Amino acid sequence: MLLRLFLLFTIVPVVELALLIQIGGLLGLGPTLLLVMGTGFAGAWLARREGLRGWLAVRDELQGGALPGESLVHALLILVAGIVLITPGVITDIAGILLLIPPVRRSLIARVRDRLSAGIERGTIQVMSGSGGGFSGLYGNFGARPGTGRSGRGDGQRTSRREIIIEENDPDGD
Repeated sequence: MLLRLFLLFTIVPVVELALLIQIGGLLGLGPTLLLVMGTGFAGAWLARREGLRGWLAVRDELQGGALPGESLVHALLILVAGIVLITPGVITDIAGILLLIPPVRRSLIARVRDRLSAGIERGTIQVMSGSGGGFSGLYGNFGARPGTGRSGRGDGQRTSRREIIIEENDPDGD
C-alpha cells in the first residue's frame, strides 16, 4: 500500500510534468497553458453537471425510503473525477474524463466489487462491525471508565443499550 501511495504522489506528478513539457515543446507555452486551463474548466463544469445528477439520484432514493447504494458510489466517483480534472496534467485529465463516463464508472464499480468479494472469500479482506459507535477501539469506548475496556459499570458486566444506570454521589457520605 505504501508503494502505491509513493507511486501515486511521486511518480505520477513527475510523469505529468514531463508530458506537459513535451506538449509545451510541440504546441508552445500559450496553447499548453490554455489546454491545461481549458480541461480544468471543462472538468469542473462536467463534474458539476454530472455530480448534480448523481446527488439528485441519491436524494430521490433517500426520499423514497431506500438507502442509496450504487447511486452514492457514482456520485462519489463523479466528485473524484472533478477533483482529478481540476488538477493540472494529462494523465489526471484522462482519468477524470473517464470517470465522468457512466459505462466506465459502472465497469469500475463492478471490478472493485468483484475484487472485494474475492478478497473476502479468500480471507485476505475482513469485514468487521462493532457496537461501540465511532469511538470504540483498543482501549475501550469513548466515555468508558479507565481500566474497564468498555463503556459501562466497570464491574465486568456489559450494559445493554436500553439500560440506564444512575449512580448517586452523596457528598455527605450518607
